[in-house]
Formats: sequence, structure tokens, C-alpha cells
Amino acid sequence: MKYKKEELHKLLPHRDDMLLIDDVELVDDGETRRAIAHYTVRGDEFFLRGHFPDFPVVPGVILCEMMVQSCCVFFADENQTEDVTTFLTSLNNVKFRSPVRPGDTARFECTMTRQNRIFTFAEGKTFIGDKLAAAAEFSFALAPTEKVKG
Repeated sequence: MKYKKEELHKLLPHRDDMLLIDDVELVDDGETRRAIAHYTVRGDEFFLRGHFPDFPVVPGVILCEMMVQSCCVFFADENQTEDVTTFLTSLNNVKFRSPVRPGDTARFECTMTRQNRIFTFAEGKTFIGDKLAAAAEFSFALAPTEKVKG
């Protein structure tokens, strides 16, 4: 199943500047569940304004968020409910190998590795072309969502 940015608004709670993926394809071959997502760095993003003005580089924490959002599409696709939100519960073994800069199209490849009753575990990799830029392991929990009134 492929989702474009407009369709991601139905699956993810992120909006405006915090929706950090352009598209996602979910792949399930019966043994492995993967999400393959993309984001093209335009150069005008909020996170580049001060990081760094003369040599803009996507911050590592933003790369992690991009991988995490790619994984969250799995949960949204499965649950299709507004009453549950996926929360990141851990981030482990994070490694940054190569900078991601304006003009780059990042490809995120995320794989679900295991589940137990409460948590789901995944690993993600960020590529620019064939070059590994970042990698990390994640865990997630689904929790009931209470809408803010106001």
C-alpha cells in the first residue's frame, strides 16, 4: 500500500511543519513488514534555519523523527482509529554516518522486528542514494488518545 502526503494526514496526527515524510509504501512479504518512505529536503525547513546557517544540515533528531513517522504508518494503517496514538518509547543504538543536506532526497527503510503485548520494536535506516546516512532502533506503545478541549 502506498500513501502520498495528502493521505498521510488521515493516518498520522502530525501537521504543518511536523509532518516530515512525503510518502510511504508499506511492504509485507509474509515474513517481514517494512515501510519505505521519502522526504526531499527543500532548504527552507524550520530545522535548517539555525542548523547551521552557512552549512545547513538536517539535525540527527529530525532524521530520527522521520524514521519514526515512517514506522507509525504501520500502526495507523492497522488501527484506523482516532482513539489511539502511537508513542515512541525508546530510541537505541543511533548512529549518524553522513550529513543530509538541502536538495537531498532521503529514503527511510524501517522494519518491524518484534512485538509483545504492549510494545512494538523496529529498526530504521536513512539513505541518501545508496549511502547510509543514519540508523536506529525504536520501540513504540499504543495509548488511548484524549482530545484537548478548547
